[in-house]
Amino acid sequence: MGTPEELPGYAASRLLESCAAGWVGFAIMPINKIVATYAEAIANLQDGAVVMLDGFGGPGGMPTGLIAALRDKGVKDLTIISNTAGLPGFGVPPGIDYHNHAILFENRQVRKVVATFPVPRSGTTPFYEQYRAGDVELELVPQGTLAERIRAGGAGIPAFYTPTGVGTLMAGGKESRVFDGREYLLEHALTADFALLRAHKADPMGNAVYRGTSRNFNSVMASAGRITVLEVDHLVELGDLDPEAVVTPGIYVQRVVQRPAGLI
Repeated sequence: MGTPEELPGYAASRLLESCAAGWVGFAIMPINKIVATYAEAIANLQDGAVVMLDGFGGPGGMPTGLIAALRDKGVKDLTIISNTAGLPGFGVPPGIDYHNHAILFENRQVRKVVATFPVPRSGTTPFYEQYRAGDVELELVPQGTLAERIRAGGAGIPAFYTPTGVGTLMAGGKESRVFDGREYLLEHALTADFALLRAHKADPMGNAVYRGTSRNFNSVMASAGRITVLEVDHLVELGDLDPEAVVTPGIYVQRVVQRPAGLI
């Protein structure tokens, strides 16, 4: 395994933090990462932060409570890494009160977006209006490439080659190489200051499982954030989760906050 200093990516910093917080000599002490409020969970998120937000498009996997807290905090010049740039009402029946990170654009808190599907096929969004006005920068990334750039960031891999995007506008300005007669583009890893995620169940140490397709980007983002915060539907006791079912180990998680009942 090597020493903590030899570990790749943000895993090293997490291991060092866990050791400092929970190891006394050779006795391993339980770590409780639960915080009482959303505000406490993002208390040190500052202007200019890079923030990963899980979610495919609709409410599944979306940390809506943390997003609302981020809006209320009012921090500015954020870079948001997510599958979309906020699609108001997407995937929700009419009459249901639901919000996503579109509210951050409504509040003009975002400077740049890294996304795959930034806008819907028709209609407009707060992001779209600000993008057309030149107020928000967009980095458009193919979906599989986005997932792999995030995964690479968490694994300490600085860059990788992929054939996706060769011969398209996506190739503009990117280094390319030919391997075995096929052209590939160099893509750089993505990391974040904060990864704000949603889990179905988690224990006090941050070990987490997800529910169905709401898992989407959660598992890769968890390791790519310097501070990973889980918004969870259900808190369980240590030992209640089957170790074989845990998707995100607690070493990747710094804070856990429970969602109020009934929040969509």
